[in-house]
Amino acid sequence: MIPWLGDTPAFPPVTRALREPNGLLAAGGTLNPEWLLAAYRRGIFPWFNEGEPILWWSPNPRMVVFPDQVRITRSLRKTLRNTRYEVRLDHDFPAVIRACAEPRAAGIGTWITADIQAAYIRMHQLGYAHSVETYMDGELVGGLYGMALGQAFFGESMFSRRTDASKIAFAHLTRFLEQRNFRVLDCQMTTQHLASLGGREIPREAFSRLLDTLTGQHAPPERWPTDGANTPWT
Repeated sequence: MIPWLGDTPAFPPVTRALREPNGLLAAGGTLNPEWLLAAYRRGIFPWFNEGEPILWWSPNPRMVVFPDQVRITRSLRKTLRNTRYEVRLDHDFPAVIRACAEPRAAGIGTWITADIQAAYIRMHQLGYAHSVETYMDGELVGGLYGMALGQAFFGESMFSRRTDASKIAFAHLTRFLEQRNFRVLDCQMTTQHLASLGGREIPREAFSRLLDTLTGQHAPPERWPTDGANTPWT
């Protein structure tokens, strides 16, 4: 059994998360900024389907990317040198999260519900949630969004409407994070796609210690420059 949370964001220790399903920690609560900030500082994130209560997770192990160790394949590097695309930061966050919420296959819904979208758009307005966007011929064709706290970035979702569009955004994000002294990019769940980009698994205990160092209880939000990731790739 998992605990039902009350009126304040008092999460149980992440060590109490279930092994199956991996990382399920608690249910209930709300998606307001106080709750989301308290959760992310502890390596906890919300993930639930429409019609379910809010479910909070902290999987073990945790997949992360260290920005200075991202894996750029030869073919992706060639794509990154192509001048036909433009990368922007925070230019149209609502469009990115809506695109990430689009069904990936017929008959399959999305966990990025209207409530999730509203919550992260609010976090974006406060300066905590950010988007990285790939444009081709003036059209938004790929991107990702996530949360930034201190020197940690928590990736949430990505989308692609053209080949490698999300990978372009991801590569520029990791370079931007490295330049801004971010130490870790949290990928939450393990996937082959993320592993191909340099994702690696670390124990939850190590991840928690890392967050204690990187996020801090009073890490202020930061406005990102809209063209901050659009420098040519060499």
